[in-house]
Amino acid sequence: MAFQTSVSLKNCLYTYTIGNKVKKFTLRDNTFSQTKVGNFELTRLLEAIPNSGNGFLLKIIINSDMTAFKINITDKSGLRLVDIFKSEDNHIIQEKFYFLMDSLVEREIFSKKEQ
Repeated sequence: MAFQTSVSLKNCLYTYTIGNKVKKFTLRDNTFSQTKVGNFELTRLLEAIPNSGNGFLLKIIINSDMTAFKINITDKSGLRLVDIFKSEDNHIIQEKFYFLMDSLVEREIFSKKEQ
């Protein structure tokens, strides 16, 4: 998946856009780590039962000049993309995703608009 200025995950209620005030120190303060190529990456395991180790892997990558990003939700191995919004069985995982993204919106890393 290529870097984009705006990302809308399949069946997600919101479209996320990178904030125009985002800074490197803000990303580091919010547990993004810098990769060898200079991109900033946040990886979280979205679990229905905390500390179970079973869930879906959320990966957010912001490019080095902080103008574009990508969001992937995959199975635990990181190989297969998963649509967590398709089934209501994943409502706890969906809530955790929205909670994390709302915290990043509050810190002006992203902005969101309803689809």
